[in-house]
Amino acid sequence: MAALGEAAARWAPGLWRRATRAAAGFGGRRFASGSQSPPTFGFLLDIDGVLVRGHQVIPAAREAFRRLVDPQGQLWVPVVFVTNAGNILQCSKAQELSALLGFQVEPDQVILSHSPMKLFSQHHDKRMLVSGQGPLVENARALGFKHVVTVDELRAAFPVLDMVDLQRRPKTTPLPRNNFPAIEGVLLLGEPVRWETSLQLIMDILLSDGNPGTGLAMAPYPHLPVLASNTDLLWMAEAKMPRFGHGTFLLCLEAIYRKVTGRELCYTGLMGKPSLLTYQYAEGLLARQAARRGWAAPIRSLYAVGDNPMSDIYGANLFHQHLQTRREGEARSCTSILVCTGVYSPQAPGPVAPAPGGEGPPFHGHRDLGFSPGLLQAAHVVSDVHEAVRLVLGKEGWAL
Repeated sequence: MAALGEAAARWAPGLWRRATRAAAGFGGRRFASGSQSPPTFGFLLDIDGVLVRGHQVIPAAREAFRRLVDPQGQLWVPVVFVTNAGNILQCSKAQELSALLGFQVEPDQVILSHSPMKLFSQHHDKRMLVSGQGPLVENARALGFKHVVTVDELRAAFPVLDMVDLQRRPKTTPLPRNNFPAIEGVLLLGEPVRWETSLQLIMDILLSDGNPGTGLAMAPYPHLPVLASNTDLLWMAEAKMPRFGHGTFLLCLEAIYRKVTGRELCYTGLMGKPSLLTYQYAEGLLARQAARRGWAAPIRSLYAVGDNPMSDIYGANLFHQHLQTRREGEARSCTSILVCTGVYSPQAPGPVAPAPGGEGPPFHGHRDLGFSPGLLQAAHVVSDVHEAVRLVLGKEGWAL
C-alpha cells in the first residue's frame, strides 16, 4: 500500500494552493488588535477527548480558553478545531462548541473529517451515493457535490437489495427498476446506523458499476471512485472503553470487498486525521483567519493538540515531516502535543507496530498508512489541553 504522504500527493496535486483558496471564505469577524505583537503561531485542536467527552466539556478546556480569549471574547491567536467527526453540520458544531467553551466559535473555524472533500472538484458533478448519518445531503452539498443519493433512497428504489433484517424484507417482489440513473461514485462521510444495509448496498454499487438493478458477470476493476473520511478505528465518549469509529466500518467494507472479489478496495481520497490533506486544509484556514484579523506576520509554527496517537499525533508528525521538505507555504513546523483526557492513557500500551508472529499490541491505523513507529511519538505529553496551552504560550514567549 502506498504511504499516506504519497497518496496525498497522488490524490490532489498542488493541494496547498487549493486548500488556501478553499479556505478563503473564512467567516470570522474582524477582531480588534490587542497590545500583544501579532502571533506567528496557531493551534489545531482536536475536540473529542481534548475539549469534550461526549456532550460534557472537559474542565481544562474552559481554563485553556480563559487564557486564549480576551475580555471581549476575541481570540489572541488563530485557532481551528479539527475533528474526525462528520455526522453534523459545520454551523451546528460551531454552535455546540460556543455553548460549551463560552465564546463565539465561527463555523469556518471548524474542520470536519470530510471538509477537504471540497478540494475534489472533479467529482462534484457526478451522481454519488452517500453513506453516514445526520444531515448527509446538506453536508454533501456544502462540500460541493450537486447530485447525491442516500442509502435509504437507493434502498427504496431497489427494496430487494436489503435482505438481512427479516422485518424489512419486501412482502412481495416489486417490478424491476430500469429508469434509475447510474451511480458514479461513493461518498463515505461517517459511520451509518444500519451497517448491514450500508455495507450491502455499497457493495452492490461497486460490483455493478453503479447499476444495482443489473447483474454483471464480472465485477469491474478499477471500481467506481470512493471518497472516505475519518479512518479512526476507535474514539472516546462517556463510556469507560473506546467506541467503534468510522475506521471500523471501513475495515468491514474493505474485508468484504476483498473476500468477494479477491482484490483490494481502493480509495480515490481519504480525509480526516492523520491525512495530510486535512492538515494542509487546516493550515490554509489558519492563514486566512490571521489575515482577517489583520495580523501581517506569517503563521510559522503550528501546534496540534490531540488525544489519539494514531490519528492526532501521527498526523501532526507526518505533516511536520512534510513541512521540512515543502518549498511553498508559510508554516515551518507542526508540533504534536498528546493529552491524557481521551483515548490515550499513560498506563496503557501504545499502538506500536505488530511484532513478528502476531505478538505485541495491534496496529490501529488504516491499512493505507505507510506505518512509521516514530511518528506515534508526541513531541510533548501533558495532562490536559490547559497544560498544552500553557506549554505553547511559554515556548512562544507569550504571557497570557
